[in-house]
Amino acid sequence: MVKVASNDILGILRKFDLAGDDNVPRHVEQLKITNPSATNTLASFRFNKQQFYVLYDDTAEDSEGYVLSQIQIEKQDLIGNLIENPNGDHLMTYGLPYKGKDVYLYAVTSNKKRLDILLAERFPETSRSTWQKHIKAGHVSVNGAVQTSPKQDVTEADQITTSIPDATDFSHHELPIVFMDDNVIVVNKPVGVLTHSKGALNDEFTVADFFRRYTTVGLETNRPGIVHRLDRDTSGIIIGARNPETAHLLQKQFADRKTKKTYIAVIDGHLKETSAKIDLPIGRNPSAPSTFRVDAKGKQATTEYTILAVNDTQSLVELRPFTGRTHQLRVHMAYLNTPIHGDRVYGKEADRLYLHAFKLEITIPQGDRRVFEAPLPPEFTDAFAEGLV
Repeated sequence: MVKVASNDILGILRKFDLAGDDNVPRHVEQLKITNPSATNTLASFRFNKQQFYVLYDDTAEDSEGYVLSQIQIEKQDLIGNLIENPNGDHLMTYGLPYKGKDVYLYAVTSNKKRLDILLAERFPETSRSTWQKHIKAGHVSVNGAVQTSPKQDVTEADQITTSIPDATDFSHHELPIVFMDDNVIVVNKPVGVLTHSKGALNDEFTVADFFRRYTTVGLETNRPGIVHRLDRDTSGIIIGARNPETAHLLQKQFADRKTKKTYIAVIDGHLKETSAKIDLPIGRNPSAPSTFRVDAKGKQATTEYTILAVNDTQSLVELRPFTGRTHQLRVHMAYLNTPIHGDRVYGKEADRLYLHAFKLEITIPQGDRRVFEAPLPPEFTDAFAEGLV
């Protein structure tokens, strides 16, 4: 039995021009030594994330078939190839003398690929992330069995079938249109409706599904016509673009803070001042990354409020954000110990989040400055009949 160490393997790799002077023995990983027969020694190892075998055998006589047969005693289903001796003037094609022994180097290759990668290669019009969702949803079978792991190894020989369900028909779903012309569409979004789907697979009606009927913008995406958004739990005014030129105009106004947005909210508790400006930066909460908090290192966030009505336990307030940070109004109100009623993240859950996008002032094509308004839901005012400020 030949004694083989990582140093020896590295020396052999250098002779085959597969390792350089910058490689060190620790780059040879998972070294394992066996003896397929009494006349040879086999070393298996990994180098540069690839599996290799080195066979020490003076009786092989450069026979590719014999070398492979000896390696297959250790591993039968190998796919790979013998590396040719790079010294062209040597008598052997594969064998290479090393420390008085003939050595043969076999590089393992694999025709296996992850299921999601293979599908993305076969169907490039669909992204790999979308295929991952289809696989997890049970839409892909391998050799007749449903496969739900995108990481599953497959080969070209495997029979892979897909059964992608037809997209849900939302053609009969409606939203209340507040205004529409050749350039924009404005709707009053009900509470509970998403602005747009969160991914490729979606089986619920969204504002984007409704806009799709009226726009030429983003039809290849899941956000046709969308230029801004409201959270699922927020109701009220949302504007969409019906053509690319208008989309650019509206998006630029939101980005440059040229729009004026007014919200109405019911908050739990009472504010000290009848009206005030809240100027508190907001950043992501590292202990709960999907939420936000007031943070001195966060981004500037400014909100003005005016109290409209009060009762014993709650207040009806008008909120005017001057910046558009995620969850800005909810975070600012919660920081003042007056969370928006029904805020299950920053306050306490109720029948809904009592936040309504009441007005939007924006310039539409032809230079028209318009104010669009969505009537306040009755549940917002029911508790304040006698409490108007």
